[in-house]
This record gives sequence, structure tokens and C-alpha cells, in this order.
Amino acid sequence: MFAIIDFKAGNLTSVKLALETIGVTGTITSDPKIVAKAERVIFPGVGAAGAAMQNLRNFGLDDALRDIVRRGVPLLGICVGMQVLLDFSEEDNGTAMLGLIPGRVIRFSPTNSWDKVPQIGWNNVYWSAENAETFFFRKIVNQSDFYFVHSYYPIPANPSHILAQTDYAGTTFASILRHENIIATQFHPEKSGKLGLQLLQNFLTFAN
Repeated sequence: MFAIIDFKAGNLTSVKLALETIGVTGTITSDPKIVAKAERVIFPGVGAAGAAMQNLRNFGLDDALRDIVRRGVPLLGICVGMQVLLDFSEEDNGTAMLGLIPGRVIRFSPTNSWDKVPQIGWNNVYWSAENAETFFFRKIVNQSDFYFVHSYYPIPANPSHILAQTDYAGTTFASILRHENIIATQFHPEKSGKLGLQLLQNFLTFAN
């Protein structure tokens, strides 16, 4: 069973429909007990870090996520669902996050007026030769475009956790992270057409 985390800050219907397109039934849930039983978990998110963390705590989903990661359950974080996995975000005057991937989240600081924040739209995602054989990139061409909507981006403490990168507003940032049984994307696979569906399909093969 696939659990899609519902903490009142996610693009849930799009994720569920994307999974159905590749033949997978996803269960949208705020129940930590259901999350605990899942074979794989998708953690989508939109909105602000402070509200996201408060909602996770209110539902008991913060501890549920820590528990599944500790047990090795494959977890896919998307957008804010990626950022919340790190230690700390600058957003909302500073927000302590889940601490599942060492690092922090900061806001874009563009130097050119044409670089708008938030970044909204398609942008290039690229990876190094040493990551080219990673399961997540099966049937994906390097430097493909995916759909982004965000004002903040992650800076992992350990560069080895960076699986792919993207350039925006004079900054090169981590657009895909991997740490143990966690993989996370700053972009939205569920809004990225056939390539996004392929990434979700590739997640089905993720084994830590």
C-alpha cells in the first residue's frame, strides 16, 4: 500500500492521479497508523514551512515519518515535502524541521530583476556522470526539464546527498536529494508530464 501524506499542505489529488496513471493505488491519509503500515510513502507539500510542521505535529505525522525512515520504508518527498525533511528552514522567521536529512533551507536572493521569486515553471535538472546509473534516472535523459514552484531551496550538510541540481536566480541548488531510504525532489513529478510519471515509476524500484 502506498500512503500519500495529508497534512493539509499537499498537492494530493494530482499525486494520486499520477500514481493511478502508472497503475498504483495511493491512499491519502492523515492517520499515523495507516502510514506505519505503508510499503512506500509519498510526502508531497505546498505552502509554508511553519504551517507544514505545525500540521504534522497536530496529526502525529512527524513521529510517524521519523519511524518509517528509521525502519527503512522508502519515502519520496516532494517540494515542501522535501524541505521539511531537513533540519531547519529560514521561512517563517526560522522553523525547526524533521531533521531526517542534515541541512537547511534558505530563500532565493536574486541579483537580477528578471529572476522572479518564487520560481514558477519548467527548469533543467542535471546530474553528474557518477550518478547517471542511479535507479531514479532510468529512462530519463540528463538535463531534462521538470516543473518547479518554490521560493526556498535546500542546502544539505553533506554534498554526497545531492543526486541532481538545477540553476536559478544565480544559484545552483540541489533539486534531488537521496539519503538512505529517502529520495526527495524540489520539483513536482506529478506536474511534470511523462518524465515525472517515469520518476514515480522509478520510485517503485527504490530499495535502500
